Amino acid sequence: MVEKEKHNEQTFRLGIDTGGTFTDLVMMNESSGQISLVKMSSTPADPAVAFMQVVRRSLTEQLAQPGNCIHMVHGTTVATNTIIEGKGARTAFLVTRGFRDVLEIGRQIRPRLYDLFCDKPKPLVPRRLCFEIPERLDSGGNVLLPLDEMAVRNVAQLVEQQDVESIVICLLHAYANSDHEKRVAKILSQLLPEIPITLSSDLCSEMREYYRASTAAVNALLVPVVGRYVGRLENQLAEASVPNVLHLMTSSGGIISSSVARQNPVHLVESGPAAGVISASYLGGLAGFSNVISFDMGGTTAKLGLVENGSPRVARHFEVGSEASVADQAAGYPVRTPVVDLVEIGAGGGSIAWIDDGGALRVGPRSAGAMPGPACYGNGQPAPTISDANLLLGRINPDNFIGGEMQLDPELARKAIRTVADPLGMSPVDTALGIIEIADTNMTEAARMVSVQRGFDPREFTLLAFGGAGPLHAAAIARELQIPRVMIPPHPGVASALGLLVGDIKHDFVQAYLTPTDNITIETIDIILKQFRKEGAALLQTEHVTPSDMEFIAQIDMRFQGQSHELTINIPNPSDVDQERLILQLHSHFCEEHQRVHGFADHREPSELVNVRLTAIGKIRRPSLPTFSDTGPDSSAAITAHRDVCFPNETGPLKCTIYNREALTAGNHIQGPAIVEEYDSTTLIPPDFTAIVDPTGNMILSASITSDPDLTGK
Repeated sequence: MVEKEKHNEQTFRLGIDTGGTFTDLVMMNESSGQISLVKMSSTPADPAVAFMQVVRRSLTEQLAQPGNCIHMVHGTTVATNTIIEGKGARTAFLVTRGFRDVLEIGRQIRPRLYDLFCDKPKPLVPRRLCFEIPERLDSGGNVLLPLDEMAVRNVAQLVEQQDVESIVICLLHAYANSDHEKRVAKILSQLLPEIPITLSSDLCSEMREYYRASTAAVNALLVPVVGRYVGRLENQLAEASVPNVLHLMTSSGGIISSSVARQNPVHLVESGPAAGVISASYLGGLAGFSNVISFDMGGTTAKLGLVENGSPRVARHFEVGSEASVADQAAGYPVRTPVVDLVEIGAGGGSIAWIDDGGALRVGPRSAGAMPGPACYGNGQPAPTISDANLLLGRINPDNFIGGEMQLDPELARKAIRTVADPLGMSPVDTALGIIEIADTNMTEAARMVSVQRGFDPREFTLLAFGGAGPLHAAAIARELQIPRVMIPPHPGVASALGLLVGDIKHDFVQAYLTPTDNITIETIDIILKQFRKEGAALLQTEHVTPSDMEFIAQIDMRFQGQSHELTINIPNPSDVDQERLILQLHSHFCEEHQRVHGFADHREPSELVNVRLTAIGKIRRPSLPTFSDTGPDSSAAITAHRDVCFPNETGPLKCTIYNREALTAGNHIQGPAIVEEYDSTTLIPPDFTAIVDPTGNMILSASITSDPDLTGK
């Protein structure tokens, strides 16, 4: 239920999530924990427009004083879209002499190994803007060739002639010794003071030249773009008398201040999707589910992540610009920053159905976006989408979309679906069912990638579905993967915006330290971690985090000697163990993780340490959602209508009972087929599913699962 309370002088927090189709806002009253929400169409040409529209509308509807906003967090797709669309800033790339083509050469692998016609992504920086600098370090950071400072000044002249907006410096082995990079940056900042400079050693102090170069290049391309966007938000918020409390969600699920985001926008690449997984972790924990598969289906994409033992899984590498971002290799641009481990595919309400050259029906990844949107929006878009299919099948109420604020046209949906139905020789209804089945299959495969492919059994998890379209498709995915229950939280359409308000402030630090496990010393690790803690505490203090709310998590990356990639494990406090026990524990924990991830581990094989990591966390206050007393199973008071709805494997439409979610109470039971409507989403309960409302207002769907027990998808 949407709460509308006069906040008066009470303080509040705002979470604003900008997606490809809608911009969502959640306002939380600081004292009562009550929330209100706003959902409006995004403005892709300038996302700041929709951002300010939802802020102003929320303040007006809740009679809230702008000056009483004490915390604001934004999830944005600006960084991702900038890279995908190739609209990054004109950037100069400075490298050690002989490494001019590092971005072009990459890793010499293809996203699809046997596809001879597969094109690699275009280099982030064209070759004409790549410049070499005479200098050389060895892998230990020792100087082999001193830095040629005159050459740096000459390069500065060439850069100035190219009208570049950003500079990235990535010198060989800078992870071991950053002196040369820092000196180059100092010279350039004196000669070109208006151009922002990115150092690879600041962002990614790790081995592997191409990964470090790609990460730094992505950041440099984003700095001017994100800087301008964040600047517009800050200026417009100031004009609206809102205090400067703006933070942004990072790819790792933490939040950073707007000033930090300006300098390191590469951390924002998976900003919006990460918020969804954080929300799933929080909401699942409140409901008593510590193992959750997060399923966020919006208007443009579907995102799936995994929460294990109450914590989202975090990866150390992902690729921006690939269709299934974390899972694909060489399909996008590598970024070596912490990121919530998720799979994102082009399957949202606006995903377009089309016929390929072989005459087969396909769905996505191209989307109708916010404008013009699906055909049923009436904005002139002629192609059929998933939303059009759901509308034609009776699953969406055309008169109650976003609480009735948008009117949908079923005839336009039918007309659009006929554009693919007629060539296929199928009826519009059968075609719509086919569109839904293809989309469900694609999302099921993504769920397999984030669970089975990672070594987890989806039958041991709860599917937590949200986003405007997620509750419409969740039951089908759960049935296919034999997931025992589906959880639909209150206000599922704005759950990602809520996730913005439950994320902690986070700063990540990493230092390469390659050494055999037997040679690890407590003193060396302790020195690195103490320096990280000092830097992390200083950053958290600038963001007004008290020492009592600070937390530090130490980790290391390890691998068997001879391996090319490593695994991350938690480490004990060096002061709590002796030298021998530390080495034994590290090797044992690594072998256990290797066994879980890869299915094997030989404890007799020597291992080695690769990186030392520390995450500095500033804990924030989380909202406490209200609970309700059990009123019994009778849900008849929430019935609003009945409607014919089409399901697969049925001879005709089934009469579904329609429920108003705001009228449901704790303990209510609903037997499918049924549909539950609310302001921001619609939930489909198939004939073989039952829903129960729990004490916090979640709908828990379950069914007798009889699908194929083969979870591998083979």
